[in-house]
Amino acid sequence: MTFPATSRYYSTATAEFEAPDGSIIRHLRRRFLPALDRFTLLQEYQVTEGDRLDNVTARFLGDPEQFWRICDANPIMRPQELESIGTSIRITLPEGIPGTPNA
Repeated sequence: MTFPATSRYYSTATAEFEAPDGSIIRHLRRRFLPALDRFTLLQEYQVTEGDRLDNVTARFLGDPEQFWRICDANPIMRPQELESIGTSIRITLPEGIPGTPNA
């Protein structure tokens, strides 16, 4: 299994399982959310009426498919949890990239 460098699964290890019939099933190992201290905060954004996470991601990260980066930095498993009016969303640098906090 290969994933593009922009995928949340890019660095996720794979494993194999041998089924009772002898066939091999390849799968991704479990991916855990990274620790919050692995992110440098750039700013916080307050969700307003009509905001969707893909649009917020496109505005701040330039790519709506990178919504998972915002989920990781907040830490949220379900993107819909970040779409409630008034929710404060942490906009960060990619995981592990150092920078100036609140730049």
